Amino acid sequence: MPEKIDFSKVSFLIVDENPLSAKLIQDILSMLGATAVRTANSVERARKLLRRNPVDVIITEYHLQPENGLALIDWIRNAPDSADRMIPIIMLTANSEEDYVIRARDMGVSEFLAKPFNVEGLYRRLVAVIARPRAFVNADGYFGPDRRRRQVPFGGPERRDGER
Repeated sequence: MPEKIDFSKVSFLIVDENPLSAKLIQDILSMLGATAVRTANSVERARKLLRRNPVDVIITEYHLQPENGLALIDWIRNAPDSADRMIPIIMLTANSEEDYVIRARDMGVSEFLAKPFNVEGLYRRLVAVIARPRAFVNADGYFGPDRRRRQVPFGGPERRDGER
């Protein structure tokens, strides 16, 4: 059974330079009950908004000008002046090719959703980042949600048990 989320208690930032796309996402969030939804049409505008008022969830487009959505994710996850390094970020973009997904994942995106999308797909991503967030990893060269989606049993020799 799907989790019930009170979206009126969750604040959102939509980062998309296409006003029609941003409005569609905003309308869907409103339909789900969200009341605190802000929009930004650039990475720089998003940074300014986040510095003043952090939000609970960010939904960003990959293609933004002059900086793309990866620059926003990098700033959130790694910059000393980031508002919240652990904020959930959903990448919502028409570019769903494997290399785009891998780049976004490796930058620290929480979830990825390809356009065109439906309300159910967006809702599932929202539930994933709000009700079932993945643990964060802080390793050399990466800070963000655990990139592993499933736990796979390991069948090889355990190197951590023995001497090095």
